[in-house]
Amino acid sequence: MKHLSIRIYGSVQGVFFRYSAKSQAEKLGIKGLVRNESDGSVYIEAEGDGAALEKFLEWCRAGPTFADIQNVKIEEAPLKNFTEFVIL
Repeated sequence: MKHLSIRIYGSVQGVFFRYSAKSQAEKLGIKGLVRNESDGSVYIEAEGDGAALEKFLEWCRAGPTFADIQNVKIEEAPLKNFTEFVIL
């Protein structure tokens, strides 16, 4: 199990990014959270096994249909042992 902090920049708010991220996370068995940030980015904390996280990161780099991803920053962090994936 790993914990990743992910920040996604570009046109990522108002395009159903958070709801799409939750759907993808649940399909992959990933726990964590997603929220919009005041600077226009989306912030995600994701916990899961390495293969599932790689698939989730691949999705994050593309995003939902109407998103325009400019940059994705990823940091590994200590586990928080989330029990579900929530939208904040």
